[in-house]
Amino acid sequence: MKLYIITGGPGAGKTTLINALQKKGFKIVPEEARRLIKEQILIDGNGLPWKNKALYAQLMAEASIQSYWNVINESSENTIFFDRALPDTICYMKMEKLPVSKDITQLTETIVYNKKVFILPPWKEIYITDAEGKQNWEEAVETYEQMRMTYTKFGYELVVVPKDTVEKRCQFILDLI
Repeated sequence: MKLYIITGGPGAGKTTLINALQKKGFKIVPEEARRLIKEQILIDGNGLPWKNKALYAQLMAEASIQSYWNVINESSENTIFFDRALPDTICYMKMEKLPVSKDITQLTETIVYNKKVFILPPWKEIYITDAEGKQNWEEAVETYEQMRMTYTKFGYELVVVPKDTVEKRCQFILDLI
């Protein structure tokens, strides 16, 4: 089983790219952060980045871990793409100056994805914010840089996906797996 992560800062085209890979027949694991935000808004919960950052990070970590194990235990697909993963939660925690527990660090070292991680760089021309993603452009760039450092720290090889059409981005990734 090959588990690939597609990551990057907000508004770089990750979800569009992931959805295009799904249309090509690949199994995908959607971004947990967006689902959590929608869920927390729906239930008027506190686990939101603008309400309780620590709770949000905890929920995000738990959801990422659960998604990983769901795929490991339930999927028979050979190649699976994750729209972000557990290291993204650590990145968020560092950016928000939240403590990163030994447990989270150890889990991030234990939960293994393919060492080749596809990272999408900030792309101002396509950058927009929405109800779930409220970061401004400067924060998006900072997020990208922090993600590069976080993934590198955990031993992943970052492959920068060029700014191009969705189809060409898909082909770029498929040529490398």
